[in-house]
Amino acid sequence: MEITNKEESWKGFNLIANTYDQINRLTSLGIDGSWRKKLACYLPHKEHLDILDLATGTAEVAIELSNIYKHRAKITGVDPAAHMVEIGQNKIKEQGLDKQISLQVGNAMNLDFDDNSFDAVTIAFGIRNVPNIDTALKEIFRVLRPGGRVVILEFSLPKNIFVKSGYLLYFRHILPTIGRIISGHKNAYSYLNKSVEDFPYGDAFLTHLGKAGLIRVKDTPLSLGIASIYTGDKI
Repeated sequence: MEITNKEESWKGFNLIANTYDQINRLTSLGIDGSWRKKLACYLPHKEHLDILDLATGTAEVAIELSNIYKHRAKITGVDPAAHMVEIGQNKIKEQGLDKQISLQVGNAMNLDFDDNSFDAVTIAFGIRNVPNIDTALKEIFRVLRPGGRVVILEFSLPKNIFVKSGYLLYFRHILPTIGRIISGHKNAYSYLNKSVEDFPYGDAFLTHLGKAGLIRVKDTPLSLGIASIYTGDKI
């Protein structure tokens, strides 16, 4: 199966679910773990947090946040790819975190939660796969409580021309090859580089955050600009 658009991206993630974590760690040289820890630093400072983790996948972010916040956070993960969610649920159960984390299949553009339900909404490497970014951000704004914050970790394009050239070479050719060999699916990783290059990163994405009603929007580059953490608050 070849994934060519955002509407079908969840099908691709279902295909590679069994090897998803392994490939992420291998292709990022383990940096993905440090990025998730960094994401946690931007959450609101409260005694207890109700957190919604969108594009939760195999629950890597949810588990990381649970380990950091222990019993001071309740985390709900949502993802459209049922097989990814199933793997995430198994990991949560094995680690004894099922009282802190719950997962469900769902769509970021039509969230099944009441207004003002969460103190924070996180998304790691998933917002670029949403068919309509503005619709998803409006939903995020709706379910955030006043004083809440959205924290989004996403790939971006480095400004340095030499870093950017090497980065694009890796994403266009090397990563798809590694992904194909390990996952066993010929085209599962071919969609990735296009989704990264098409994403409105930097100031363009901050404009989307502001359009959704969020304030104090900020872009913090990571690892020479190959990824960024975006934040925005609801008053």
